Amino acid sequence: MRNALTIDVEEWFHVSRFRNVIKPGDWPGLESRVVQNVCYLLKLLREHEVRATFFVLGWIAERHPELVYTIAQYGHEIGSHSYAHQLVYEQTREEFTDDLQKSLYALRRVVGSEVKCYRAPSYSISSRKLWVFDTLFDNGISIDSSLFPIKHDLYGVSDSPTEIFEISLNGKGSLTECPLSTVSIAGKNFPVAGGGYLRLFPLWVISKGIARINRAQQPAIIYVHPWELDPLQPRIAVSFFDRIRHYANLETTAGKLRTLLRTFPFSTLGEIVASHKPPGKRPLLTLESTHESNLQS
Repeated sequence: MRNALTIDVEEWFHVSRFRNVIKPGDWPGLESRVVQNVCYLLKLLREHEVRATFFVLGWIAERHPELVYTIAQYGHEIGSHSYAHQLVYEQTREEFTDDLQKSLYALRRVVGSEVKCYRAPSYSISSRKLWVFDTLFDNGISIDSSLFPIKHDLYGVSDSPTEIFEISLNGKGSLTECPLSTVSIAGKNFPVAGGGYLRLFPLWVISKGIARINRAQQPAIIYVHPWELDPLQPRIAVSFFDRIRHYANLETTAGKLRTLLRTFPFSTLGEIVASHKPPGKRPLLTLESTHESNLQS
């Protein structure tokens, strides 16, 4: 069973935890480390002959087009991570549409082809913003990986299905949703999708979670950020809680990721969707175009 490896390409200063301390207007004056961090990841993936899906900010694509071009030339899939890493549940429909289209334009200019995959910044599609899926579909997105089926202070739709499913959009068509991976423990969804969970939890927790998902004949959807492999990134003054969330165990991420790459087979999100169950065999969620209700399986 192959699993999907996804990389959310953003700078260390783009993270939502810092949004009250670092404003978008500050970004150009801050130290950029994304190129060196992504190049390290590209080398690591090449060593293990793994292709991944890179969800790239449009802001990054405009400033580092050569980086995005290199990612694509290495055979990886390019997806949108929005333009400016703004939380979706804080945007109006018009703001979200403008941000999405701006990001897709920036990415298409570099890679020369359509972009079919999307991931919201900080998995910030909420059950009150289900029109987002209509907007994604209308702009050519066929695969989304934004839903995290957990309760979290920043993100999460806890009643979302936990396996790959189809979202039917009121007769317009459908979109494939690839939720971030969780396992059920005592009736609660426990995150094993990588990222901060990979840094903060012992590696065996993530490994056992992936193995359990695979035993159920499901692919795991795993993610990591380039800045999570960079223990030398700048430190800023934030709360103790946010310092732990962002800076803890940065020096362990690369080693843990190497072990996962040796232990489990990985591929791009697009390839996983194509090779997994056909659409007619996946769970189906039907949404009315403008109806905003809770996600339920």
